[in-house]
Amino acid sequence: MSGVSRFFTHRVRGVRLVNLWGMGVLLVLVIALYLVKIFGGTERADIAQTEGQIADEQRRIALLRAEVAFLERPERIQRLAEQNLNAQPISGRHDATVGELPQIAHEPPSPPKPAGAAP
Repeated sequence: MSGVSRFFTHRVRGVRLVNLWGMGVLLVLVIALYLVKIFGGTERADIAQTEGQIADEQRRIALLRAEVAFLERPERIQRLAEQNLNAQPISGRHDATVGELPQIAHEPPSPPKPAGAAP
């Protein structure tokens, strides 16, 4: 009898050796499948949690963008500049023509006015 045929015909306590090996391989596969499903389930839960966090952050970003748009309104900035800096809109008397630019460039700069001084 050769070694291969003996593997298929040899019996241990009435059960063929090939059947014992087959049950062992099947048991290992079942345990491996069970472990893969358990780890896959926990990863799915982690993915769902991460997606929830992403959605929360996207809502916060949208809220912050809306707040920035509200705070950057030109009329609000102008009102704050007038209240806190005594800044006023520039009048037309500060306009210059192209011909006046060389003369303006050679004039010495005027001294800065104090913050509380009237225009």
